[in-house]
Amino acid sequence: MLKLLSPMLWTDDLEASVKFYTEVLEFECDAYDESWGWASLHKDLVQIMLARPNAHDTEYQRPGFTGTFYIHTDDVDAWWLKLKDKCRIVYPLESFEYQMREFCILDNNGYRIQFGSEINDGDVKPE
Repeated sequence: MLKLLSPMLWTDDLEASVKFYTEVLEFECDAYDESWGWASLHKDLVQIMLARPNAHDTEYQRPGFTGTFYIHTDDVDAWWLKLKDKCRIVYPLESFEYQMREFCILDNNGYRIQFGSEINDGDVKPE
């Protein structure tokens, strides 16, 4: 049985990344160890870890990920209002034909994070 997915995001600046996730995205820091170069954070049911690359990461060039981290929320409009002036925007809040209302930001390392809510019939809000 699989229990939980906890992405570990590489960062060159652990302190700045913890600050971004706690101050901008309102995560709580559960554990932080500068000597290990590692931190664990959560917000509601979302959990992530942040780490500086170590000796096992011989292919390391810089933080990177080819996809996005998608966070489902019950109020994407509220998150948009909180984040739109605090983050680099990939695309603004938009309603899509596949029944999702979403937007995408970049974190301080350039990782793409999408926030989305399902659209119920008659629940389409103006842009």
